[in-house]
Amino acid sequence: MFRTNRPLCMALLLAGAAAPVFAQSGQNSAVPIAVDATKPGAKIDRNIFGQFAEHLGTGIYGGVWVGKDSPIPNVRGIRSDVVGALKAIKVPNVRWPGGCFADEYHWRDGIGDPKKRSITANANWGGAVEDNAFGTDEFFDFAKQIGTEAYVSVNVGSGTIKEAADWMAYMTASPNSTAGKERAANGHPEPYKVKYVGLGNESWGCGGSMTPEHYVDEMKKYARFVRNYNPAQQVNTNPATSPSKAPANVEEMQRIAVGPNGDDTSYTEAVMKAWKDHDWAWNIEGLSLHSYTVVKWPPAVPSINFGESEYAAILKSTLEMDNLIRLHGAIMDKYDPEKKVPLVVDEWGTWYAKLPNSPEGFLQQQNSMRDAMVAALNINIFARHGDRVRMANIAQMVNVLQAMIFTDGPKMVLTPTYHIFKMYVPFQDATLVPVSFDAGTYTSGDIKLPRVDAIAARDAAGKLWLTVTNLDPNRPARIEASFKGVTARTARGQVLTAPRVDSINTFAAPTTVAPKPFTGSAGRNGVVLDLPAKSVVVVEIGS
Repeated sequence: MFRTNRPLCMALLLAGAAAPVFAQSGQNSAVPIAVDATKPGAKIDRNIFGQFAEHLGTGIYGGVWVGKDSPIPNVRGIRSDVVGALKAIKVPNVRWPGGCFADEYHWRDGIGDPKKRSITANANWGGAVEDNAFGTDEFFDFAKQIGTEAYVSVNVGSGTIKEAADWMAYMTASPNSTAGKERAANGHPEPYKVKYVGLGNESWGCGGSMTPEHYVDEMKKYARFVRNYNPAQQVNTNPATSPSKAPANVEEMQRIAVGPNGDDTSYTEAVMKAWKDHDWAWNIEGLSLHSYTVVKWPPAVPSINFGESEYAAILKSTLEMDNLIRLHGAIMDKYDPEKKVPLVVDEWGTWYAKLPNSPEGFLQQQNSMRDAMVAALNINIFARHGDRVRMANIAQMVNVLQAMIFTDGPKMVLTPTYHIFKMYVPFQDATLVPVSFDAGTYTSGDIKLPRVDAIAARDAAGKLWLTVTNLDPNRPARIEASFKGVTARTARGQVLTAPRVDSINTFAAPTTVAPKPFTGSAGRNGVVLDLPAKSVVVVEIGS
């Protein structure tokens, strides 16, 4: 979960349609942004807005699951307020059950009569009692309620190939089979759809401390024998074929291999070399990358009552994601120049010191305007690398790390990060178009950062969207946006800002950091956007 910091490149010229041009500008002058809508780039895969739900702290119990008899409004034990909030951000996929928890999770503990399920200790996360009330069938019920795809991580660390294969059979086999009959007896005759399966988690660390070579040997066997039996899906084991050649009514399951820990390239090299040399018997359809915005390990930066220096340090750290993707992308290009295998950033986000007086191992932290900036900057980075980064999962969904939602008993509050994900919904599956802009410089102490960041995209309905982030916490930014290929006279959308960089939403004051309507004005060659300090604006461009 730790990555070594790498130097931040402040002036990058990116290739293709995703290319922003950063230059230095006068600190008080308007920032010109040029959008070329005549040159469509890569699709911004909606799966980069994925979520991660681990059995950790109150991420599942209390955050998602309250039980069927709870006075908190729920549907079959799953809290209705959280479901409603997640539906509103159109969650494309949820990774479950972990995380480190996944490599000690034994799926049979979590099926059947809840009163007869095993009660264990969550050894990875504070030794909390795990009563397995939320298991496979409950997860798929949750996924159906929020309208998302399942990303299931199988236990490679302490499990067996047979255990993983049996779990997949329970989830996907025909009700005429023994595994399918067991699933039907537990209330779900029809096979579940498993769109993504993770072949282990952090096998270089908590998932078994495996050498890259050892992991590759294990990965090949899991990729071969962990089969999907759902007739509406298939697993591509023939290297001569591709998902695009599958029958129209068949949607292929994608197997995601464990990849690098931050800037350690050893797993990237080993897995991608094996993939290039693979035969008909096995395949993978994704390589995982884990990287947290942490500054240094162990996490020590506070999530509350911090100042500008901590704000700038976190933004500097998070912008290193771009260099990290370039580092591993170059290795992947060496073995996969056609970019068939996506880089899946399935753990990312801020990791701070735990909140005072919070339980050990629960990873409870606050979520401030700073986190909203982190979310916007990372989504922009993923979008610019859309030809390779086609899936990502922020850590984590509810109550843990950089969460979308906080709950406390019957209470729920939406975080600043949640609001960014909702504002960015128009970018899901939109087509990136190139922007060039004069980023300027924001300076805090010895830290120098780009003053602004921006991306633009055209959605399936043909609407053009622009998002601009003003990193400077002290000064507003006037943006003069010009457009090629469209007549732009209006800009309407939302802005997210806050009184301070450490402003948060609480149960008592849930809208301290919340989106507000935003309207730009007509400019000489396009539109003018007046951004407050420390803000993110998303607008639809109209004629």
